[in-house]
Amino acid sequence: MFEIFEENESVVRSYCRKFPTVFTHAKNAILTDRAGKEYIDFFAGAGAINLGHNNPYVKKAITDYLAEDRIIHALDMYTEAKEEFLNTMRDSVLSPRNLTFKVMCCGSTGTNAVEAALKLCRKVKGRENVFAFFGAFHGMTIGSLSMTGDRFSRKGAGLPLTNVTFIPYYNTFDNPNTSLDYLESVLKDDHCGIDKPAAIFLETVQAEGGINVAPIDWLKRLRKICDDNDILMVVDDIQVGVGRTGTFFSFERADIVPDMVVLSKSISGFGLPMSLLLMKPEYDAFKPAEHNGTFRGNQLAFVGSKAGMEYFVREDLGKQAREKGKIIADKVKSEILPLDERLKFRGIGMIAGIDFSGIDSKLALEVCHKCFDHGLVIELAGREDCVLKILPPLTVEEEVLNKGIDIILSSVKEVLNLN
Repeated sequence: MFEIFEENESVVRSYCRKFPTVFTHAKNAILTDRAGKEYIDFFAGAGAINLGHNNPYVKKAITDYLAEDRIIHALDMYTEAKEEFLNTMRDSVLSPRNLTFKVMCCGSTGTNAVEAALKLCRKVKGRENVFAFFGAFHGMTIGSLSMTGDRFSRKGAGLPLTNVTFIPYYNTFDNPNTSLDYLESVLKDDHCGIDKPAAIFLETVQAEGGINVAPIDWLKRLRKICDDNDILMVVDDIQVGVGRTGTFFSFERADIVPDMVVLSKSISGFGLPMSLLLMKPEYDAFKPAEHNGTFRGNQLAFVGSKAGMEYFVREDLGKQAREKGKIIADKVKSEILPLDERLKFRGIGMIAGIDFSGIDSKLALEVCHKCFDHGLVIELAGREDCVLKILPPLTVEEEVLNKGIDIILSSVKEVLNLN
């Protein structure tokens, strides 16, 4: 069944090992395999499919564009598709939030935007060091990997990953403020041996780190620390942006404005390759072509993103994420957590996690496999993959959402021998 993949594809492949079937079709939150079996999707392309698989509004915009023989590849030349995308980004997303970000179109995936931000921060501030947080995931190319915390990923670099200092995240200590007390002590101590950073990179909600939701007061204080010390704040919204937490950007709940924001995944509206760096105008300091890439002008992604932003506003997907997120939280807390008092829930909006580390981290993988057997695609996160990560499309129907959580419930019961 999988001979062509096993014989011809690199062993680096990963997701297919957890979900061993050949998928052929997808619609909203349902995946269908070659045998016709349907699976509820609680993975959503790691957050790339926030608007659902084959969203009809976005699909029509893309297919209409294709049918007219419009330009597909244009590097960073001026095109109507990019013009319309930029107008929609300004009018539907940035202006309503009083944001004046300039938009930089980067390469085809999120790590490209992170690399661009990293280079730009160092250029603007003239400093080499940057700060990142325990539990961070920012990408798999050398610069972004240097700010990614897990040892397994870092080992793959094959060389030292330097010029990054890791700071404890809010959940490292019992008191969230302890991590920022430590950060401030490092910045004040001229004998600490740590160079002042050009920037602090953070996820306001760590997804791969285990669904760690930073408190609002913690985020506000971090913003002030950056201001007081002439340090740029860069928010990585690649996985938890575009509505996932209940607002278009994840930082909106804290009423802060980062100096730069990196976006990818769901910003294209259709799962197409796209990554963006948003920056305050005063930091738009690259010289022409100083950072570039062949596929930074993905015209179909521009078309999909424009339609996706329109759809987001029209359907108020932020509100949907908040309402459906409450369904997830209430159902998990009332039906799954009571199965064992050592289970823990974390989440905001439509990103949630069930933490098995209080019992046995390995159980999360067993539950993941059981879920797949019962028709649910779901992934893991956190230290030792101890967290079952709930990440459905924002557009999932409530009936399908409830059915998916019911599958998790029955799978946890099986693994804990509670049937």
